[in-house]
Amino acid sequence: MTEPDTRRALVRLEVEDEDGDEELDRLARRLRAELGELDVDVLAVAGDLPAGAKAADPVTIGSLVVAFSAAGGVFPGVLETLREWLGRQAGKHRIKVTVDGDTVELERATSAERQQLIDAFVRRHG
Repeated sequence: MTEPDTRRALVRLEVEDEDGDEELDRLARRLRAELGELDVDVLAVAGDLPAGAKAADPVTIGSLVVAFSAAGGVFPGVLETLREWLGRQAGKHRIKVTVDGDTVELERATSAERQQLIDAFVRRHG
């Protein structure tokens, strides 16, 4: 059970269509591991599928829920980690972060443009 001051963000990774579900799953697992190094709880939306189960749809595969404390300035660090991770990827990927129905998309913008988007989003939800 989450504490009252815990916030949740839905992080959705989207990759180019030709990359396929396996690549999306691989990238989502790497992103999940990197976010897991922060002081947050990271959950795959579909969870780990049992052996022999049908694969989840691509939206579910690339989706993570990040739970973080509303206090302590953790949220800006989460967004900075996402921005840096996205900047290191070779493909044309996009990350959508939704908090309380408000969504910011991080994609092929320059580093400065992504930072401006993140700063505005943090001001609204940090």
